[in-house]
Amino acid sequence: CWKTYAGQPEAVRCMAMVILGTSLRETRPDEALPVVEATLALKLRYFSHNDDLVFDTQCTLASCLDDLGRYGEALALKREVFAKIVASLGISDACTLMSGNNLVVSLNRMRLWEEAQTLVRDQLLPVA
Repeated sequence: CWKTYAGQPEAVRCMAMVILGTSLRETRPDEALPVVEATLALKLRYFSHNDDLVFDTQCTLASCLDDLGRYGEALALKREVFAKIVASLGISDACTLMSGNNLVVSLNRMRLWEEAQTLVRDQLLPVA
C-alpha cells in the first residue's frame, strides 16, 4: 500500500506511486486514475524543475483517461503536453515526436482528421 511510503523521502514515495499507478492501469484503470493524479501532484510539488518527469506523468495521465474512455479530456491534455514539450525540447526531439504521434492518434479517434493531417504534415514529417 502507498501508505507504507508516506514518511519516506519524496523521491522514494514518488517512485512507489509510479509503480502502483502503472500496475493498476493494466487491470483496474479506474483505480489507477487517482493514483496517477496524485503522482502528478507530487511531482509538480517536489520536482517541477524536471520537465521530463512532469511530461512523462502527464502523458501517463492522458493514457489513463484514454483507458477509461474519457477521450475528450485525454485529447485536451495531450494538446497541452505537446505544446509544452515543443516549447521546452524543440520540435525535433524524440520525446516531442512521440508526444505528437500520441496526439495524432487521439485526433484521429475523435475524427479530427484535418487537424491530425496538418500536425503531421506541418510539424512532425519535416523533422522525422
